Formats: sequence, C-alpha cells, structure tokens
Amino acid sequence: MQRAQDKDIAVVGVSAFFPGSMDGPGFWRDILQGKDLIRPVPETHWNLSDYYDPEPGAKDKTWGQMGGFLHELPFDPVEWGIPPNSLEATDSSQILALLLAKKLIDDFSVNQRKSFNRSRTSVILGVTAAQQLFSTMTSRLQRPAWKSALTDMGFPEDMAEDACERIASKFPVWQENTFPGLLGNVVAGRIANRLNLGGSNFVTDAACASALAAVSMAVTELQSGHSDLVLTGGVDTMNDIMMYMCFSKTPALSRSGQCKPFDRDADGTILGEGVGMFALKRLSDAEEQGDHIYAVIKGIGKSSDGNVRSVYAPWEGGQNIALHRAYEQAGFTPDSVGLVEAHGTGTKAGDATELRSLNQVFRRDQKDKYCVLGSVKSQIGHTKAAAGAAGLFKVVMSLHQKVLPPTIQVSHPAELLLEPGTPFYLNQTSRPWFVEDGKPRRAGVSSFGFGGSNFHIALEEYPGPDEKKPSLKRNWPWEIFLWGADSRAALSDELRAFVSDLKNYQETSLPWFARETQQAFHWRSEFRLSIVAESLDELKNKLETVIKVLADDGDLTSGLSSGVFIAQGLLDQARKVCFLYPGQGSQRIHMGQDLAVWIPDFFKIQEQLLKEQGEKGFTLISKMMPTSVYQASEKKEQERELRETQWAQPGLGLVSLSMNHLFQKLGVEAQWLAGHSFGELCALHGAGALSANECWSLAFKRGQLMQTASENAAGAMIAVFRGASETEILLNRSGVDGLVIANFNAPTQTVLSGPVDKIQEFFDWAENSGVRSIRLPVGAAFHSSLVSDCEAQFREALNQVQFRSPKANVYSTRFASPYPKDPVEIPGLLASQLSYPVRF
Repeated sequence: MQRAQDKDIAVVGVSAFFPGSMDGPGFWRDILQGKDLIRPVPETHWNLSDYYDPEPGAKDKTWGQMGGFLHELPFDPVEWGIPPNSLEATDSSQILALLLAKKLIDDFSVNQRKSFNRSRTSVILGVTAAQQLFSTMTSRLQRPAWKSALTDMGFPEDMAEDACERIASKFPVWQENTFPGLLGNVVAGRIANRLNLGGSNFVTDAACASALAAVSMAVTELQSGHSDLVLTGGVDTMNDIMMYMCFSKTPALSRSGQCKPFDRDADGTILGEGVGMFALKRLSDAEEQGDHIYAVIKGIGKSSDGNVRSVYAPWEGGQNIALHRAYEQAGFTPDSVGLVEAHGTGTKAGDATELRSLNQVFRRDQKDKYCVLGSVKSQIGHTKAAAGAAGLFKVVMSLHQKVLPPTIQVSHPAELLLEPGTPFYLNQTSRPWFVEDGKPRRAGVSSFGFGGSNFHIALEEYPGPDEKKPSLKRNWPWEIFLWGADSRAALSDELRAFVSDLKNYQETSLPWFARETQQAFHWRSEFRLSIVAESLDELKNKLETVIKVLADDGDLTSGLSSGVFIAQGLLDQARKVCFLYPGQGSQRIHMGQDLAVWIPDFFKIQEQLLKEQGEKGFTLISKMMPTSVYQASEKKEQERELRETQWAQPGLGLVSLSMNHLFQKLGVEAQWLAGHSFGELCALHGAGALSANECWSLAFKRGQLMQTASENAAGAMIAVFRGASETEILLNRSGVDGLVIANFNAPTQTVLSGPVDKIQEFFDWAENSGVRSIRLPVGAAFHSSLVSDCEAQFREALNQVQFRSPKANVYSTRFASPYPKDPVEIPGLLASQLSYPVRF
C-alpha cells in the first residue's frame, strides 16, 4: 500500500542505447568525455544520392546529411520466442526496447540482489505514434498510384504490373505479425509480454516530450499505489527519410551539420535516435528493501501553452508554468539547483525562448552563474521521443557520480549567457560537482513537444549511506594492458596471438582483456610491454605497431605512439620508489580535475578536505576549477587569480594530498620523498610526519603568510636556462642588482628572485643578449629576503602541530639532505626554507 510520505520517487535502475556506446556505462563515458557522436547518414537508413540537396527549396529533398545513429546489436529471435520470419514485420523500436528493458531488469535485479513482484511491475514508455515500419508498409500500399502513373505513360498492362511487382518487392510482405509489429503501443506491450510483467503497459505521445511524459505517468502510477515498480523512459529509432523531410521543411534542421545548443551561431538541430529507460520505485520502498538508489525525483511540472499564436512555436509562458510547478512540488527553490539539462535543440527560436524562460525562473539578484546549463543533444542530436530519456540519464548519473558534464559545439555563447547576473553558464569540460557543506546536489531536466507540451523534472542526489549508492561498473574510459616475455620473439608471438583473438570480441570485452593481461604479467620478465587504450581498435593498432618494432630488431622505443612503453632488462626487488611534489609555479587551472571526475576515491578525499576549510575551501575549488569562459581575457584573469599565493599553495596541496591518498589505497609506498619549495610540506605528509588535515591547514597558512609578504614587498621570479655558476656570471654582466638565486633547479636551469622592476630589467637584458629565460607565474619573490618576514609566523604555526618521525627519507631542499628523524627538529628546518634558496 502507498504511504502518505511517498511523494519522492527513487531511480533504482538505468540503462541506455544511444549513439556511441551501446550500453549505459559507455554512454556515460561518452558524455563525460564530450564526444561528438554525430556522423553521416549510413546506407542502412537512406541514400544521400536519392534525397540530399543543399538547396532548401528542393522538392522532396533534404539538406540534412548528418545525424546520431545507433550501432548494430546482435539479436537472437529464437531466444526471445519470436519466429525469425516475423522479424521483418517487427519495427526495430520494439526489438531494441525489449533488449534494453532486459538490461534494465538485470541492472535493477543485480543491485537489489533479490526477486521483485513482476505482477505489480508496469511498463510506461514515451513513443511517438508513427513508427518506421508504418511508413514502410504504407508505401507498399501505393501500388495503384504506381500503376496509374505507368499506364498514363503508355506502358502496357503486363509491363506496368511487372514494374509494380518489382517495386513492391523492395518492401516487407504483409503478414499476420505486421499489424502489431508496426504499432507504437506494442513497444511497451512486447516488453510486458516477453518479461512476464503484470502491471500496466502503455505508451505516451507528447512528441519530443514523450519520454518525460511517460516518466510523469510512471510517477503517478507509483504515487497512486497501483504499481510497485515501473520501467519507463523513451524510445525513438526513426531516423528515416520521413523524419529528415519533416524537420527540413519545418524548417528546423541544421544547415551546418552541427547541433549547437545555446551558441550564438546555432542554425538548427540534428536528428538522433536512441532508447533510454529507468526503473522507478517509491523512495520509502526502495530504502526499506535495500535497493541501490541513483537519484531521487522530487517534483514534476507539466503545462500546456494554451491559446498561443502557433501550435508548434515554443512559448516561454507555458515553460515558466511547468518550471514553477516542478519546484513547488519538489519543495525547494531553483536557486538551490546546480545543473539544468535543457531541451536545447539548437534551433534559434527554441533556444532563445527556453533561455528567457529559465532566466526568469532561476534568476536571483544575489547569485551569479551558479547553475550549469547543458544539452546532451550537442553530442548525440535530438532523439525526439527519447530526448527526455537521454537528458534524464545525464542528470541522474551526474547526481549519482557528482560530476557536471560538458556541452560541446559552443564557441560563442548566446548573449543572455554573457549578461551580468545570469544564473547559468556552460561547461566546456567535465568538472567534479563540489557543493558547500550540507547542501544537497539538485538538478532539473526539461523537455518540450509540438502542440505546446511542457515538462520539467526536479531531482536531488540520494543522501543515504555510501554502500547504498550503486557504482556504474567502470567510469574510467582507459585500460592498461601488460605483457612480459623473456625474448623479443616470444613477446611478438604472444602479441600476434592476442591480436588474432581480438576480432572475435565486442568493445565491452576491453576491461576483461585488460584484467587478463594484468593477471598473467610478471614484472621480472626480460621484455615488458604496457599499452593504454580505450577501444579495441586503438589497442589493435598499437599492438600492430609494437609487433613491427619487435620484428625490426632495432631500438625498442622508436616509432611508438603515446600510451605505449617497452622496457628491456631484468628488475630486482631492491628498486626504490620516489615521490616528488610540485611547488608554486606548477599550478594551473583545472589541475586534478580529470582525476576527481574519473576516480571516486580522489573526489572523496578532496570533498572531505574542502569541508574541513568550510567557505574558504569552497572558494579555493572555485579558483582551481572555475566556470568555463570563452574570452582570452577572462581565461587570463582566472589564471591570475589562481597565481595568487593564498590560493596557489593550498591548491597544489589539495592535489598532492589527494594523490597521496590515492597511492595509499593502491598500496604504493615511497622510500624517498622530496618536494620543490612548498611541495616539501606535502612530502612530509607523504612520509607520515603529519596528517592530511594538519598539512592542509598549514598549506593555507603558508599561502596566506606569503601572500601578505608579497603584498608588502612586491616581487617576482625568472627562470634562466643556464647552470647556477653561469647564471651568476650573467647576472654580474647584466649590471642588475637586487636579485638572488632562489632555486638551484637543474644543471641547465636556475631561478632568480627579487623586486618586480629588477626582474623585468634582467628579463629585457637577457632577451636582447640571446639568453633564454622566462618569467614564472608566481605572485612573489620566493626564497629571498623579500619574504623573510613571514618565516617567524610560519614557524609559530608549525610549532602548533605535533610532528611525527618520517617513515621514509624526506629530502630537505635547503640542505639537499634528508630531514632528521627527530620530529622536534622538523618545524625549524621547514620554516627556514621559506627565505633560503631551494637546492633542488
């Protein structure tokens, strides 16, 4: 029975077939990588030579030649109890939906680890009324028109009949399975039939809003208590010439062949196809039954445009109503939302209307650019009845994985997105989704259909314990492959056999192949090979290159591509591992971002450390991983802000501490550790001399002290690509005084430190004298007397920490020798390092 508090709906299963990777994990990786999955129309769909014409007014022609298309999937009709001879009388949407529903059930069942009540499981899908097979069979019925035209041209009766028979043979023959095979509602009915589900089964048609209309009905079904589990989503496999003709003549199809939502130069949409499904339950039931929960649906807003000027033109007033209703039902305001997956088709009128509507509802005077706006259509095209399912999949996984995905194809954002005070910004790359302590991640997804159908869903991350949160198989798109052998010939033979096997496997086999090679690998082999690849084709190409290199009997490192490494020579267990930590000047915008996106453990430790610092930590991450900007001047300003010492040093500390945590979880330990300047602090943590939180707090303190020192005495640094002794000679020759050697970096690099004007004077002299040098991206004259005032204050902060004896050798860059084992001696040495040269 339904409980009164069962307003909230849990997403307990996800599955997807969309252009690119034909499974949910693969589609999510494609989204995160920002892959452009638009390609030319394949011959399996229709021939460009028959229907393509670049001229908009060409009769019965389309200017469209690009789209998002599904890859082929194996299907055994006998396994599903479908007579093979009835396949051509069954629309592909029914087959693909059936396959995906089985995947969805598998995902849900494996996570739940127990059976579910099939008699109270419903199937409600968004499917437009016309299926591809319908138009195909209708075409077969045009025989009288063909014959009439032929006889009007003077063809004899028998020749006209023969010609008509030949044309008809191009189409499937009518049979008893044709009628159900072309019906949209049987997309749901076949799933219920083949999977033995006894709840409701029907489809909804709200044009391009069909998928969210189905989700809305599914939620109602659960809230009313009529079902306990609903499979819902959207299905659209119609990328036939009929669809291209419809969108061309509207006109809404892109002339450039790109879908560019919210770009100033957007010129229309691109058609896509796909299937996306979700398993939904009442949240209280899901929690009680121990389900894995991806996200929670909090509210659904629905509206019609009413009596507006056109039945198909978008209207912001109707969209506003749907948005307000969604958040009213959800119980939170739009200004707490961090991600909106828009309808975003790339049409000028549609995008402009949607932007105005969203801006009116989300805009808050006190907040600027707080919400990511996106559209997965930029990657896969407009999948019509399945569009809402693609968008919902993206949002559900974003909440679950705590990632803000990109929107591609944007070079010049729409004017409204550049205005001061706008709530929205576009992501160019995937970013980890950090939130201020205690605030849940929230998101919304919109979908609109011809006829004035408007839908918006408000969602929230699931706040339950970590063990109840599912992990989507594998996020990381790359795999590492390892081989070892005692001779070139043996390694070559092993690789040839492996390449021969590859042709028998699908892309999903990649992780298993990788694990197989890792388990068989032995590090003591004479010849060792490692390859990093993200697809079977890439792996095969790299292996073939290695086989050629081995056959040439020459240099093992010549001609190898990125991600391939061959080593020769025996290893012994006496080899040591060293960790080296970066210092200021190494900072860059988005540092550590990819690792936080792809590796949950890396994200978790960063999230934990940021919470320790409260608002200060959240400000830091906004400097490290700022919102995407499109102007060079804006990018330079972001770089300048992170260059400020108060942010650069804790930023480097955050990445270094996260790496320490990750290596610790991987069981990788260092016997030697060193850090360049600031990095020495993180090296001491890596050796166990102080905790992560202690190191993190000291990083902020060090950065703030040195920031203050730099403001009191402005300074700069310059790298000279000469040894120390030669640099001293050049410094004397230049006649520039007031500079000191700050870093003995390498035999061919020395860093000078001093006042800004003196550094610039030496830089100008070096440039005119042909001496290679470069100004460093730092905000002070580190390791000079200009920052010596903060040494005593930093020593005081260090004395508040209970240092422990390092578990491994940590090299002091002041003396180029290990730190003493006595922890009492560490603070003084670490503090004095601030104003003394780095002997790297």
